[in-house]
Amino acid sequence: MHAPSPDTTHPFNGEPHTVFLKNVITRPTIEVGDYSYYNDENHAADFENRNVRYHFDFVGDRLKIGKFCALASGTTFIMNGANHAMTGFSTYPFNIFGDAWREGFDPDTIFKHLRGDTVVRHDVWFGTNSTVMPGVTICSGAIIGANTVVSCDVPPYAIVVGNPGRVVRLRFEESVIERLLDIAWWHWPVERITRNLAAIRGAEIDALERAAEESNDGLDVTAKSG
Repeated sequence: MHAPSPDTTHPFNGEPHTVFLKNVITRPTIEVGDYSYYNDENHAADFENRNVRYHFDFVGDRLKIGKFCALASGTTFIMNGANHAMTGFSTYPFNIFGDAWREGFDPDTIFKHLRGDTVVRHDVWFGTNSTVMPGVTICSGAIIGANTVVSCDVPPYAIVVGNPGRVVRLRFEESVIERLLDIAWWHWPVERITRNLAAIRGAEIDALERAAEESNDGLDVTAKSG
């Protein structure tokens, strides 16, 4: 048996409700790693237009999603283009509606307060209708509950729920989390991942560390990241 190809657009028996996201992304400001998928009964392939909101080229921010992330229907990313100026009495965006209202507008009232790129690391699970606000970093192994609004950075292997999202617990002891981040199995060649699925799915940390010591068979060597 062979592992699925990350270059397959519809990996779930060809059904259109699930896509490997990297194969339907066209914008250079969005990056998605291998095997990260989005599920939506009606609009899976239109993720970048329907689910990445207020993402304007002139703002310059990027959305980066790592490998092996699972995005349920309605997962939405709000980008920095949604921001309004908050330095005066009104937040109304007068400047976007006409020449007379553009006169005297200072773009720094918005751009100096933008939060930068939105980053999702690896192996993150997003529940239905979860929302990620601009400039957030969600570290590897996290779980984002259904209808959660993530407005702050999320640590590795944390479970986050609510609005605003809050960490309710870590999935594993901190010592195990450190070992998992050192292993970084998501960067292994797919053949090695396939050979060691029992350890990955079974939470067998010792077996996973032994697998990490296998000879380099094309391993993507990257810096440790949460």
